[in-house]
Amino acid sequence: MKTIEYYQSKFINHLKRFNSTSNSPRSLYSPIKYILDLGGKRLRPTLTLMTADCFGGNISNGLDAALAIEVFHNFSLIHDDIMDKAPLRRGQQTVHEKWDLNTGILSGDAMLILAYKLFESYNENQFKQLTTLFSQTALQVCEGQQYDIDFENRFDVTISEYIQMIEFKTAVLVGAAMQMGAIVAGASIQDQKRIYDFGRNLGIAFQLQDDYLDAFGDPELFGKQVGGDILEHKKTYLFLKAMSLGSKDCQHKLMDLFSNSNLTPTHKINQTLDLFKSSGADQATKEAIVNYTNLAFENLTELPISDHMKQMLHNFGLQLMNRDS
Repeated sequence: MKTIEYYQSKFINHLKRFNSTSNSPRSLYSPIKYILDLGGKRLRPTLTLMTADCFGGNISNGLDAALAIEVFHNFSLIHDDIMDKAPLRRGQQTVHEKWDLNTGILSGDAMLILAYKLFESYNENQFKQLTTLFSQTALQVCEGQQYDIDFENRFDVTISEYIQMIEFKTAVLVGAAMQMGAIVAGASIQDQKRIYDFGRNLGIAFQLQDDYLDAFGDPELFGKQVGGDILEHKKTYLFLKAMSLGSKDCQHKLMDLFSNSNLTPTHKINQTLDLFKSSGADQATKEAIVNYTNLAFENLTELPISDHMKQMLHNFGLQLMNRDS
């Protein structure tokens, strides 16, 4: 009986082989090896392999698709960190801090190309399906990132707008990772859509949990600067719920905190967290995480896969919902 750790180990071994190849110039490829070696949950590639197995496919055939997803994800992290001016990623220096801005941009660009090249190992039909899905997903991720940037200067962002933003920026890549596993396994279009929706809803829950941990997580476990979203004036679910649930006084204080550039980072973070708690936004965010996780579980019921695989995917969702890093 396979475990989640089994799929993770299969992928990590494949990643190590990929990362052990020697390419020149080293100044281009060293940052790529660095970001891929930083670890992380390997959520998306693990789901690709699990899905391929769920639909009776050969796990080995899913390795390059899984790797493409992971390479693309880390490419997006390099560029996100540049845009956010983030000093840390997974507890270590970000690429642009360890090297420089130009290296971060160029190495990130190379990773996007490497991700596409990984699909070249598939037959013509699978290549077309995989690259079509990948291109659509990559563009949505860019759209989600732009929405995120646009929202920083707006105080009228709605909950539905925010959910669409995190769906594009984060959730569609989780859905695509799972659909790619289904494509490799030869699953029907209908089942591909169902497993995509499972991953998409799980991805929304994952991002909501990430937002919560950015505010209330342990920096030693979370591996990133706690309160970073607050300092970047990001209109997260926590902020939007505090604005909708809080009193007029709470709303005014939040707007002042997010408008005042003269406050010290510690003061801004602590005052904002107090308002998140007093308004009930922290609990509302926890409830939303549970709700989207349960929506994902509903998508599982119609899938023609074994009860064991359904239970494993269910357990995986529970782990994500209850994670602290």
